[in-house]
Amino acid sequence: MKAFILSVLVLVSNIVFAQNTMTIPPTITSTNINLTLQNSTHQFFAGQNTATMGANGDVLAPTIIMNQGSNVNINVTNNLGQTTTIHWHGMHVSAVNDGGPHTTIAPGATWNPQFTVLDKATTFWYHPHLDTFTDEHVSKGIAGLIIVKDPIEAVLNLPRTYGVDDIPLVVQTKDFDANYQIVNHSNADDVVMVNATVNPMTDVPAQVVRFRILNGSSQRVFNFGLSGNKSFYQIGTDGGLKEAPLLLTRLPLAPGERTEILVDLSGMSGQTLQLMSYASEFGNGIYGATNPGMGAGMTLNNYNPNPLNGTDFNILQLNVVNQTAGAITSIPTALTTVTPFLEANSNQSRTFTLSPITGGPNQLNGDFTINGVSMDMNNINVTIPLDNTEIWTISNNSAIAHPFHIHDIQYQILDIGGNPPPAYAVGWKDTFLVPAGGTSMRVITKFTDFADTTVPYMYHCHMLTHEDGGMMGQFVVVDTSTSVDDFNLEKSFVLYPNPSKKTYMTAKLNKDGEEIKAYAIINSLGQIIRYEKIDENEVSNLYSFPVFEFSTGTYILKLFTNDDIYTTKFLLD
Repeated sequence: MKAFILSVLVLVSNIVFAQNTMTIPPTITSTNINLTLQNSTHQFFAGQNTATMGANGDVLAPTIIMNQGSNVNINVTNNLGQTTTIHWHGMHVSAVNDGGPHTTIAPGATWNPQFTVLDKATTFWYHPHLDTFTDEHVSKGIAGLIIVKDPIEAVLNLPRTYGVDDIPLVVQTKDFDANYQIVNHSNADDVVMVNATVNPMTDVPAQVVRFRILNGSSQRVFNFGLSGNKSFYQIGTDGGLKEAPLLLTRLPLAPGERTEILVDLSGMSGQTLQLMSYASEFGNGIYGATNPGMGAGMTLNNYNPNPLNGTDFNILQLNVVNQTAGAITSIPTALTTVTPFLEANSNQSRTFTLSPITGGPNQLNGDFTINGVSMDMNNINVTIPLDNTEIWTISNNSAIAHPFHIHDIQYQILDIGGNPPPAYAVGWKDTFLVPAGGTSMRVITKFTDFADTTVPYMYHCHMLTHEDGGMMGQFVVVDTSTSVDDFNLEKSFVLYPNPSKKTYMTAKLNKDGEEIKAYAIINSLGQIIRYEKIDENEVSNLYSFPVFEFSTGTYILKLFTNDDIYTTKFLLD
């Protein structure tokens, strides 16, 4: 009750006046990037220490500025005292560099991803992605922006002075207990903050100002707008610039989504306005609406009472001050070219059905599945040929909207419920909200550049409570044009019995000190039909695996060891 009263007072004070100067995260501009994940404390409320996690600081993380084409070398040192990961959300990198649940960083260890920046100019973000612990690590504070620049964006007449007329906004809601500690996996997120600042305000010059907005919340959807219904221009989506600025007064963003907007504040020096969320305009079935489920009878534990649900509330107070030297005072008419993927070029269509595990009016308090299964670290759900253009239909059979995120790629939305996507969702996306109640969203994308049969990418709901509850799947991209060479079994391992009578087969390594860490079985179509990561307590040079569920035919076995990858064929008869 104390935390609830506190948050109501924070909200009320935000309506009347802003009292805390918003923090601007520091930047890293070097291609050699060092991040230290650490435990700390932070005073969200004066005189009250809250346990937090941060990168290179008490809470949140530096904004990393990258250039397209640059080779980056990153060292992530984990001083949290518990295992974690760091995922470069939205970036097109190889699976081994992606930072998903399989690429863990042990306590005290340093992870060293290295990659070439292939992405277009836009705003990405990075955060932990440990299976079942993502919400805890993000809620406690590990989240940072990534700004990518490219030659197309560089020649546009846009604001670019970081923290002055090009302002990062990491918008989050959190729940605090009576001791001012952050509660994860909570539906009572009643405290709004921007850049880890509660009740924030910031000075902005009387000119065109660029805001890079991330919805970094665990679950809440925002309906962004400016007080007085002042208009603004959207110039970017998750993965790049739009073709031209889009004039708007409202812009919904679900967890994980980013956008870039321009606000023309010319002639407004001395005035104040608010960045708001107009959540009263949400219909049922959205986390943030009056009713989070499709019907009023569907309840979500601890969702109400909450002054943020179904109401309009202030997020950030903008105090307009004098123009800066060299101010941008006009809005460009064109930005870039977005080349659409053509449905006629699609190689394959897939369907992903989002469903509650528990049906009925209490379904919001349970977990959710994708295609009827929960996340299993040892199961590859989808195998995708390299360079495939695919159409994915995401069908939401639950009573709440889910933001659907795909690693590795940016997609384009074809339609939602059979209708064209809203104008603000046209362009490059990696996360978007799939409406509830049986609505389907179709997206199209192409899987280029990176193939890896060992480390999978993820697709999942970006409501972190749902993700941690198992609403996630895994896919690998495989290069089907690469032939598989048989190794000399006398020098690497023995596999017996081969041929097999469809019971169990055993692999034994011959190299001293080498251990089987994982294995994959691939069918004649090049599809991974089983991938298993061996439990650490069972790792040895000898492993037996079942094959009785497979049909007669020739298969490929890949053994992943601490030193090498071994490949051979085997026959089931």
